[in-house]
Amino acid sequence: MDIRIIIKLDELLKAERTGNPKELSYKLGISERTVFNYISFMKTELNAPIIFNTQLKNYCYDRDCELCFKG
Repeated sequence: MDIRIIIKLDELLKAERTGNPKELSYKLGISERTVFNYISFMKTELNAPIIFNTQLKNYCYDRDCELCFKG
């Protein structure tokens, strides 16, 4: 996992500007499959409350979320 992609994904999630998986893969410069892998990683390993809003066709956080990358 590339921390730079996780940080960019976190920014897009907070702004609710991810779009659908295809659009998100374009924004991040990775494949759609890799988008799913990053989201799965963030949900399971970082406990990020990520959901897909079917009405807006957008990924977002289900509740406030602050990922901490500093040790």
